[in-house]
Amino acid sequence: MLDRIYHSIDPIAFSFGPITVQWYGLGYVASFLLAAAMIMRIAKRWQIQFDIDALLTMITACMLGAIIGGRAGYIIFYGKGYYFSHPDQILAFSKGGMSYHGGMIGLGIGLAVSARVLKMPLLTLGDLASITTPIGLGLVRVANFINGELWGAVTDLPWGVVFEDGGSLPRHPTQLYEAFLEGIVLLLILYILARRSPPLPRGSYFGIYLIGYGAFRIAVEFIRQPDIQVGYLFGTEWVTMGMLLTVPMVVGGIVLLLLSLKIARPQVGLDWLVELSDEQADEEVDDTGQPVAA
Repeated sequence: MLDRIYHSIDPIAFSFGPITVQWYGLGYVASFLLAAAMIMRIAKRWQIQFDIDALLTMITACMLGAIIGGRAGYIIFYGKGYYFSHPDQILAFSKGGMSYHGGMIGLGIGLAVSARVLKMPLLTLGDLASITTPIGLGLVRVANFINGELWGAVTDLPWGVVFEDGGSLPRHPTQLYEAFLEGIVLLLILYILARRSPPLPRGSYFGIYLIGYGAFRIAVEFIRQPDIQVGYLFGTEWVTMGMLLTVPMVVGGIVLLLLSLKIARPQVGLDWLVELSDEQADEEVDDTGQPVAA
């Protein structure tokens, strides 16, 4: 059944003249749109100030950071020098080649820029982004499945899929395993926790995200085939680049979660704008409450 579904879906969603749109690209666009809607909903539930302008600033910075970082990460971690000798291929996004870990670094830089511009706590922005990031993980992994990439080891299970570039034997659809674990399961965990009142301390959701994603990714890596140009590491038949890059995320997530719960700083939005307006209003009246002439 799953094999028939795979072979019945065209990686190209639609074409319009010379423009070709793939499901992979649509997955990214849908991810940011859905994440934006959820961020506003969560901010409202947390009762923190966060308006449309702030949302656009955050989403734009994160989107640019994730795309640029994802591509740069793939070139550095998985390119094996190919792109340095073929610089004309660096911007060939239609041929694939995005690194999750590079995208996370780029997204982090985007969050840091947003925090500086908006004068909001970085960890609050990080929490909002972390709760909604599984949406993108799930959609993009489904797109990976449609593209027939990032498949797993050979299997005789009934849901095995014969991928075009994976030989003649059925393989684990590890893209869908990750879409379920890193997308659906992780999203449910974070969203349920985000509905707490009051919300968890600042940085907690980011820590839980790092732990959850890392644990799920490492588990799937045991049956996911490594990139052919990299292979297994350290002369083993099981250590992959994905594992190597993910272990620090789990460790960092544990440390961040413990520190966040211990320090217990509340979530804060654009509340500083309201406080600033109140202070300015106080300065514009005299001791009797009468307005001061400009």
